[in-house]
Amino acid sequence: MDLPFSVTGYTSRRMQDQQAVTLAEVLGADPSARFTGQIGGVTDSFFLRGFPINEGNLSEVALDGVYGVSPNYHLFTEYLERVEVLKGPAALLYGMAPNSSVGGVINAVPKRSLAADLTRMTFDYAPDSQFGTALDVSRRSGAFGLRFNGLHRQGDTPLDKQDARADVAALSLDWRGERLRATLDVIEQYQKVNAPTRPFLVAANLPVPAAPDGGRNVTQDWGWWRSNDVSALGHVEYDIAANATVFGDLGATKSDISRLSEQTPTILNARGDTSATPMHWKFQINRADADTGVRAAVRIGATVHALVATVNGYHDRIANASNAGTPVLSNIYQPVAMPAQAIAAPQRVPKLSESTLSGLALADMATLPGGRVLVTVGVRRQRVASENFNGATGARTSRYDETAVTPLAGIVFKATPATSVYANYIEGLAKGDIAPNTSSNAGQVFAPYKTKQYEAGVKAVRGDLLATAAVFQITKPSGQMYGTVYSADSEQRNRGLELALSGTAVAGVRLLGGVTLLDAELTRTNSTTTLNKRPPGVAKAQANVGGEWDVGAVTLTGAVTYTGKQYVNQANTQSVPAWTKVDVGARLRTVIAGRPTTVRAGLMNAFDKRYWGGVASYGTISQAAPRTLQLSAAIDL
Repeated sequence: MDLPFSVTGYTSRRMQDQQAVTLAEVLGADPSARFTGQIGGVTDSFFLRGFPINEGNLSEVALDGVYGVSPNYHLFTEYLERVEVLKGPAALLYGMAPNSSVGGVINAVPKRSLAADLTRMTFDYAPDSQFGTALDVSRRSGAFGLRFNGLHRQGDTPLDKQDARADVAALSLDWRGERLRATLDVIEQYQKVNAPTRPFLVAANLPVPAAPDGGRNVTQDWGWWRSNDVSALGHVEYDIAANATVFGDLGATKSDISRLSEQTPTILNARGDTSATPMHWKFQINRADADTGVRAAVRIGATVHALVATVNGYHDRIANASNAGTPVLSNIYQPVAMPAQAIAAPQRVPKLSESTLSGLALADMATLPGGRVLVTVGVRRQRVASENFNGATGARTSRYDETAVTPLAGIVFKATPATSVYANYIEGLAKGDIAPNTSSNAGQVFAPYKTKQYEAGVKAVRGDLLATAAVFQITKPSGQMYGTVYSADSEQRNRGLELALSGTAVAGVRLLGGVTLLDAELTRTNSTTTLNKRPPGVAKAQANVGGEWDVGAVTLTGAVTYTGKQYVNQANTQSVPAWTKVDVGARLRTVIAGRPTTVRAGLMNAFDKRYWGGVASYGTISQAAPRTLQLSAAIDL
């Protein structure tokens, strides 16, 4: 209620009751967010306020407020205490996102030790034969605390030919002294998927064919994907005075990925025939982050200032290589089994890029006399440095080194103790382009692109019910060719209205949902075929309506998700139709043999709707999952 931003938090209890596996299911309940990947695929990617986030090979999910330390492609909910979604650009708050996303920030908060000891076993099942076992242990002794979460899940999935395995171990240690507080989070997770799903491209000028059965899997059964992530994040803070604290973070992640499968099948015709080239890939991704700063509360007259100063540095290194096989033909409605190809693994995995993001930020949240007006101002100076390399020779092919300053101004007016009106102006940053070799100004380095947001909103609490409304405008520049000259004068503008409602409506009835309306437009392009058109993947309307109803010891649940028509290309000549999905479920909290037990059942996509569920910013489409039954039982030992 005191923040001049739109923020939504999803708790571990909510994730458990939803039986969410990764962030894909968690953010599916947010009307401002849409999942653009595919269940059974290799990454969780999203749109927030109509802009992509987490597309590509660098995770843009912050872990406990820090980029560069979360597992790279998927985050499992077993080790998450909370998922926070801050909507809109946030360069001042978190620094520049590793892959230049500007639609918002997804921050995953890991589980930490509880005041009371906990030992919980959870068993889950999903067709065809996917079984999982999870362990959650919390212990506390004085100032020292420990939390461990482990997961093993393996078996056939609801998708044809596909089986998957996940092994996760997450350890959190914490120290809560009188003046010193510290945490250490270590996560290792291994994933193995046979016949992983892939997004589709659609041939030019071809109307998008109707979506196939969600269980159909075009990937050959001899295709596979393997990923291993090891992450560590340490945090320490020390009270140097009653009103001042110094803090620091240090973390890193190492990700090793191998994949042998088709590379983005292309749909060729209305019959749904596809062509794809199998490739054997190897990736090595290293990321690290460090920051330090000071927080202080200062009273000047009748005004209280919460001051923060931070410096941070982020670094990533991407190495990859691939060998190609021969094209295979198939069909989205009747997949065709093709002979396995023995594609050799790359003999070496050369470095292709390195990037360093560093910055200095200063901010002040001032509570004015009377406590009803809060003013937040801040500024960050961000440096962006990156290099690209030739994989064969190791020679540097391009270099980028630029700086930019991004401000923040926000205000909150507490009209009543339960009603806040707010407004903000904040900027986001994306790495500027380097003019390509085909341009007459080849090699010109452009300053970082500044995304600008203006937002106003209201938050109101009535009992246990929270209602929010926000209007916003976001403009994001980019580069494009004009004849032979490359210029930084392309622009996308998103205007939106967000309405959300969450909490207890009446005793025993809880609601979670909202509506997002987006007026998105390519306001500057160099082609009349794309000017004033809608960007790919951005629907005009998105809505979520979810509810829970306690009926004695049983809680009945249901959710309806709607997404409007989405264009696949910038010329708006290809699109996927609007879709609506219904989920239903129930849970029972009881005591069995003296042990508190919660049994959950969920039927996702209850009516087995066939639809294209996501459109990525680069024009790929993903089929949605079929009707899926999920069962679980959690027992406190």
